[in-house]
Amino acid sequence: MSASRPVDRAALVAAALPGVAFALLLAAAIGLLAATLGPEARAQAWALVEPNVALVVMVWFFASLAAGVAMHGAWNRFAAAPARLAERVRVLLTAEPAAAEAGDGPLPEGLAILDAGEGASEGSIALTAAVAALVLQRDSLRREIAERIAEGSREVEQEKSRLAALMAELTQSVVVCNLDGRILLFNARARLQFRALVAAPSTAAGGGAAGTAGGTAGGLIGGAEPIGLGRSIYGVLDRRLVAHALEAVQQRLARGAAHPSAQFVTPTKGGQLLRVQLAPVKESGASPDGGAGPALNGFVLMLENITQQMAEERARERLLHTLTEGSRGSIGNLQAAVELLEDPALDAPTRERFLGVIREEIGALARRLDEAAAQSATALEQRWPLEDMLGSDFVAAAVRRLQGTPGLAAEAGAVDGELWLKVESYSLIQALRHLAVRLAQAYDVPRVTLRLAAAEQQGVRRAQLDLAFPVAAMSTETVVGWETEPLEDEEGGTGGTLTLRDVVQRHGGAFWFERERARQEGRFRFLLPLAGDGAPLEESAVVRHDSRPEFYDFNLFAARAMQPGDALGEQRLADLSYTVFDTETTGLKPSEGDRIIQIGATRIVAGRLRRQEAFEQLVDPERPLSEAGIAIHGIRPEMLEGQPRLAEVLPAFHAFAHDTVLVAHNAAFDMRFLQLAEAGTGVRFEQPVLDTLLLSAVVHPNQENHSLEAIAGRLGVTVLGRHTALGDAMVTAEVFVKLVPLLQGMGITTLGEALAASEATYLARLQY
Repeated sequence: MSASRPVDRAALVAAALPGVAFALLLAAAIGLLAATLGPEARAQAWALVEPNVALVVMVWFFASLAAGVAMHGAWNRFAAAPARLAERVRVLLTAEPAAAEAGDGPLPEGLAILDAGEGASEGSIALTAAVAALVLQRDSLRREIAERIAEGSREVEQEKSRLAALMAELTQSVVVCNLDGRILLFNARARLQFRALVAAPSTAAGGGAAGTAGGTAGGLIGGAEPIGLGRSIYGVLDRRLVAHALEAVQQRLARGAAHPSAQFVTPTKGGQLLRVQLAPVKESGASPDGGAGPALNGFVLMLENITQQMAEERARERLLHTLTEGSRGSIGNLQAAVELLEDPALDAPTRERFLGVIREEIGALARRLDEAAAQSATALEQRWPLEDMLGSDFVAAAVRRLQGTPGLAAEAGAVDGELWLKVESYSLIQALRHLAVRLAQAYDVPRVTLRLAAAEQQGVRRAQLDLAFPVAAMSTETVVGWETEPLEDEEGGTGGTLTLRDVVQRHGGAFWFERERARQEGRFRFLLPLAGDGAPLEESAVVRHDSRPEFYDFNLFAARAMQPGDALGEQRLADLSYTVFDTETTGLKPSEGDRIIQIGATRIVAGRLRRQEAFEQLVDPERPLSEAGIAIHGIRPEMLEGQPRLAEVLPAFHAFAHDTVLVAHNAAFDMRFLQLAEAGTGVRFEQPVLDTLLLSAVVHPNQENHSLEAIAGRLGVTVLGRHTALGDAMVTAEVFVKLVPLLQGMGITTLGEALAASEATYLARLQY
């Protein structure tokens, strides 16, 4: 790494000016003296001066040096100070309002950046105080305006929040996009469904460091989600299918349809089938082409996974085909045999042979009907609506219902609070109540206890639900009778033919009675199915204890869609989407074999940092770590054991950063590691890269320190999680968000202009 800070030319000129002035004065004096003396006098004067030339030069040098130092200090104090103050004022133009009023004491916390510093002149101090007073006055006006705006828009925000809450609780997957296919809203169900549908690489082992929170959650490397705000829906759905459906909707709108929609079925990369219903998001006013219909500014997608449904349909078709074709042949054989048996001339042996054919065909027909009935019953059981339910919630609901049984107390025993059940809770609680009522009526059992735990049966993990009670003499015939009699409702009526055995079968479970003599108790034991990983995953994905996840941004409706002919460099910085990333490495020399051990990234969409859309993953570097590096990033060798290699992680990160501009601090360092990995991984990052180090030098050319901490301090960004990949990426993202308006204030508004300004800085010469 090699670079040097350029010398301030104005300060250099100020320092050199006294020496030049003294030299010019000395030369003028010598010239004037020489002009007034004759040749002989000049020779005599030179004879006197020549032995002391060195002394004259020395006096000139030290006098010039002293005057230059004084001039340089005066320049920094009186001339350079306003330039530094101007840079700091530009920061305050985009900063949050200060929290205190102006006064005679120290500057308020929000205005500390304006401190003139030690040795400042009285004029600089006075100017700083005046600027601080103006800023505070402006902030006061800002707050007043903001309060009025907030009061006027509070009702609108409440409506938006209600809509967002409603969408989050919907059980159907919903995604809202603008016309460019950029995702504006999605609910938690859609997030989980796309996780399951999209084929994503998974890590060999989860966990690792605490710093990889969510790094392998849901089998997704780095926790990268297949969908996110501002990302394109065409990353998971075929653009042509969506465009065709949208065209059909627009045609129906033009014909005057009030609520047009279109449907299509598409396979996913994971090999599953998705049914998609598309509805328009209409904008009030005339259509762009001058028609009478409303213009569109987006569309809503409602998604349903129909893979299982289609498989069941195909199974029913095969069953029907087998039944009809097989029965048709049997009926034909039976009809032919009956016709031959009607012949009076038929001899006895032949008659007996035809009767055997009839018996065989009737038996085959009966077997096919039995098989069809069994398969139909199985399909009916599979279609029984089972729902994911937290086991502790189910036990609590069952205890409340059982406590309503006259003469019977109910309580919850040991319950595994981490288990998620897949049950139809109403019928299962009805079955438990049926048993409890029979126990109270037949054996005067005063108390029952419900317990829930995990159990392993023939390699299958299930939930074990026990209804325990004080031991009583009970025969197997009695239990079988309770199994097969209709369940009673709370009023004592049967209300149908559903039995306890039916409930167990429809859950695909098991049921039996057993007695434990050591504890002097009997128990009815149910084996029930556990919910898949989706249930606990949904809880962790939807519920965050620190803040509510943000799955919508209606402001993206107003974002300008990129046109096919647009050059990326001409796009406004405020209109682009960014992936801000950082890496932790084994060392600082990528060309000498150092490698990436962690990648962290986040997104900026529509000028806002999307903290929930994060990528964080540890990487096995396949080489030892140095103690010096461990002291900086805190990642130890045991934390990297079992983590994926870079060849597995980079494709996932590349997908996360797709269709965005990359942003990093000292990006040349991180990009060098990615470039050296291209040959081994086949992954190339070809999108533009912005560097906050260079952008800071553009915005604040008079500042000496452009480290991430120094920039964050100047811009009022709190530094947390330093020297972790995701922590540094988050700080860099906040810094970048605050740099963009400062760049715009300098007339740098497009990506191309920002790249050109960055390349013109002295720091752009950093090499690795």
